[in-house]
Order: sequence, then structure tokens, then C-alpha cells
Amino acid sequence: MELKNIPTGNSKEDIKTREKIISDFYYEWKRSNPTQRLFNIDLKDYINIRHISIIETVEHAARTYLSTLAVLQLDSILTLAKKVRIVNVKPKDKNQNQFEKMIKMEYNLVGIGKVSLIVGVKRSNKEKVQYCITAIKT
Repeated sequence: MELKNIPTGNSKEDIKTREKIISDFYYEWKRSNPTQRLFNIDLKDYINIRHISIIETVEHAARTYLSTLAVLQLDSILTLAKKVRIVNVKPKDKNQNQFEKMIKMEYNLVGIGKVSLIVGVKRSNKEKVQYCITAIKT
């Protein structure tokens, strides 16, 4: 993905284009990574990519250019992000119903700055699932 093709504006069209870029990136990533997971050094466990990962990240990261750029560094973020704190799930958020808790993680990306990675811990099997990635405005 060439950076010059990623729109930097905030129009509906720009956001829609970034949504497609993120979605396409995830599906290509999943094709290239059949296990659909990477080992996180800080958690000492795998972080899995699931359908909810794509849905949430497309919705939130496409809102800004920097968040879109951050998602394209998925391997680094999943592997090197560090746990900041554990937060409760939002009871009224149906997308979080499958999780017992959320782990807030952060990673500093060169040229982008601090990036937030939210990882959900599934109730059923304790699997860690990437929930959302966004750039943090500082």
C-alpha cells in the first residue's frame, strides 16, 4: 500500500476510502498469516485476529489518517505493544459482550507517535483478541 494513496482529509469519501484500505489490509494479512495470531512479548501470549478485530478497527481507525497508518504496522504493534492497564468491558456495547475484560496496551510508532491497542480476553476460552487499534492524539 503506497502512502500517497491514503487520503489525509476528513470528508466522508476520505473516511470511506480509508475503511476500504484497512479492510483490504486485514484480509491480505490474514491470507499471509494462516494462524491469524502473533506473539506479544509483554503479555507472553498470542494476540489473535478475528472478525471483530476488523470490524472495530475499520470503524475507529479509518476516522483519522494517522490511525490508518498505524494499522498498517500491525505486526509491530501486536508483537511489541506493552500493557498499560486492564479495563472493564462496556456493558452496553454488544461487540464487547464476548469478552470478560479488555487490556489497554500502547506502542510508540516512529513517525506516528503513541498507538493504542485494545485486546479483549474472551469469556469462553481466555483467548486474547485484538479489538481495536488507533493512534493517540498527544
